[in-house]
Amino acid sequence: MLKVLLVLLFGLACESAGVILLKKGMTHIGDMNGHGLAEMLRVFKAGVTSPQILSGIFFEAVFFGCLMLLMARTEISFLWPMTALSFVFATFAAMWFLGESVSPVRWAGVAFIMVGAGLITYSEHAREKPTIAVVEKSTTDQAAATAADTVK
Repeated sequence: MLKVLLVLLFGLACESAGVILLKKGMTHIGDMNGHGLAEMLRVFKAGVTSPQILSGIFFEAVFFGCLMLLMARTEISFLWPMTALSFVFATFAAMWFLGESVSPVRWAGVAFIMVGAGLITYSEHAREKPTIAVVEKSTTDQAAATAADTVK
């Protein structure tokens, strides 16, 4: 469980770094002046040559890799709600790296997300685990079935 949480926290930190870098890159590019093809190409060209946007895409890809790894190893009903912690990470990152001010209402939302993540983590620990006796019995039953097949 500790490994899962460490990979999740690393992935969420990468996701937040990606969001911040994408935001900084888009701020440097500037707003789109219209919706014409020439303007879309300008923004696209500026995006694919921006170190900040390319770095943001890299960090988002690392997050995606962590998410794929975790999906293969954990229940989605545990993992997916825990990804909501990215909102917490992004709020702190926006405040520290972008100088955004966060209103008390937003902080209340961050607190609710953290409480929800805590409840989900607690529910994972409180879940019943199979006992060793059950595992041993099923192994014994399989051995007996294999022996019976061999005799036939």
